[in-house]
Formats: sequence, structure tokens, C-alpha cells
Amino acid sequence: MSIVVTGGAGFIGSCLVRMLNDRGIDDIYIVDEINSSIKWKNLLGKRFITYIHKDEFLSYVAKIEGLTHIIHLGACSSTTECDFDYLWKNNVEYSKRLYQLCVERNISFIYASSAATYGDGSLGFYDDCALELLRPLNRYGYSKNIFDIWVAHQSSKPKQCVGLKFFNVYGPNEYHKGNMISMVNQGFKQALETGKIRLFKSYKKDVPDGMQSRDFVYVKDVCDVIYFFIRNEDKTGLFNVGTGNARSFNDLARSVFKAMGIPSDIEYVDMPDEIRAHYQYKTEAVLTNLRKAGYSEKFSELEQGVDDYIKNYLLQDKYY
Repeated sequence: MSIVVTGGAGFIGSCLVRMLNDRGIDDIYIVDEINSSIKWKNLLGKRFITYIHKDEFLSYVAKIEGLTHIIHLGACSSTTECDFDYLWKNNVEYSKRLYQLCVERNISFIYASSAATYGDGSLGFYDDCALELLRPLNRYGYSKNIFDIWVAHQSSKPKQCVGLKFFNVYGPNEYHKGNMISMVNQGFKQALETGKIRLFKSYKKDVPDGMQSRDFVYVKDVCDVIYFFIRNEDKTGLFNVGTGNARSFNDLARSVFKAMGIPSDIEYVDMPDEIRAHYQYKTEAVLTNLRKAGYSEKFSELEQGVDDYIKNYLLQDKYY
């Protein structure tokens, strides 16, 4: 098994590399764009063949013999990115080239889509829905949906093609993500510095403050799902990856306080005007297709994932 992981120095990618290493797999090529970021720290202690800059990979790949999988996790993942041309180049055109490469070499292609493709959720969160009907709320979600649609219309297929619609992933190795870091990490820092966690007020009458909800999924569970598809090359399609159980931001904040061993103190603050009109009040993965594919593992409860993340990583300043 010889695996390319794009975004391999990033959040989910580096955690996947750790999991593969723990299973005795180190024939791994990491493709990324680290530059001056702290992402290099995500590679500490990992075993892999080499690191390749993403702009050099397509010319380099001919040198890799026996390649079996491309796990495409590299992308611009910022939901607030405004440079549409940048998103198109990175999330659509580059992904197309990787897909075509997998077709040519008859290898597996597993790629990251996003729950951001579902927009406000008015059509539900069904991964077998008509993709053309979805209306993402931001440029990032749109770029991901465009690629999902493109894949669905291809007549030439790689050995395996799996798209994974990640919901709200949190966990170790996300430390480089700036303002896109998970609310677990943000809440931990706020509680550490001020003893409080700040959450957005609600602007829907039927949703109390802090009761906006997300399908928060722990990164280790996400890696388990990816590994399942690596091992089961007969499985193909587009799949939601979440717990299937939406939890409120209040629940998340209380979980953070509990893991830190300090009293809960939540402060509700105004939501910025620029995001109010595009704010999702609930996301919740429908896991029917993932379960039908044979994935039967349980996902971590929010309290379990937060406890592991804070006690074993954040409080100890550790990477996975």
C-alpha cells in the first residue's frame, strides 16, 4: 500500500498519517504547502517517504511506483475566503487533475467534500440528494459542491472514488488554522484566559442563545472512516461524515469547562452583522449511506471527544 495524502501536514491529514503509522503504514507521500506556517509541527514524529510541495506534485508523481491511493484532503478550507479565483484553482481545478490522475493510473481516490455544501439545511443533510439543488452559503461551500457535481458526471472512473462530506471536525493538530480553529479550541483558550466562554446570541425567536447546534465530530473518528474506505476499495460514493447527532454550543461549552475542571460561565455576545444573514443554525449528518456501506463503528460523544482533546492534548500542549 502506497498512499499520497494531500494536505498531509494539515489538521485531518496529519492525524490520518499518525493513524496510518500506528497501523504499520509508512509508505506515505505528504503533499502540502507549508511555507512559513507552523504546520511543520504536525509532521513531528510521523513516518513518511517525503514531503512534496503541492505545486510540484503533478510533475513528481510519475516517480512514485506502486501508488495505490490518493487521499485528497488539501484545499482552501476557510469558509470566509473571499478570493473566488483562489478557491476555484485550489478546490476545483486541482482536484480535477488529481481525479484524472487516479483514472489514468487506476488507483483509489478519496477526497474531502464538506457539509458547507448543504447551505442553510432547508433541503436536509442527505448525501444522496440532487447536488444541483444545493445552495451553499459561502464561496468555499460552493467550490466543494461544484467538484462533487463534476465527479458525479464523469464517465471515466478511478478504481475507487469516495467523497466525504465532513461536518464540524475538531481535535488535535488544528493549531495552525487561525480564525478557522474549532470552537472547542477557541473555548478552551477563552476559559483559560478569562474563565468565560463567549457564544453568539441567537437571532431566531425559536432558538435560545447558545442553542444553535452543529454535528461536532472528533478528528480521530474521521480518520477511522477514511481508513475504512482505504481498506474497502469496493466502496464508492459520496458520504456524510458526522456523528448523526447535533449538539448545541451550550453543550460544547459545558463540556470544555468540565474537561478543564472549572465552573461553567457562558457569555452571549452579538453576532457580527456580516455573518448573520448566512449563519447556519443547525447541521446534522444523515448517516444512512455510510452505515449501508458497512461502517458500523460508534462515533465519540461530544463529551468524550472534548475530554480527550483537552486533557491529552491542549492541557499538555501536545500533537497527535
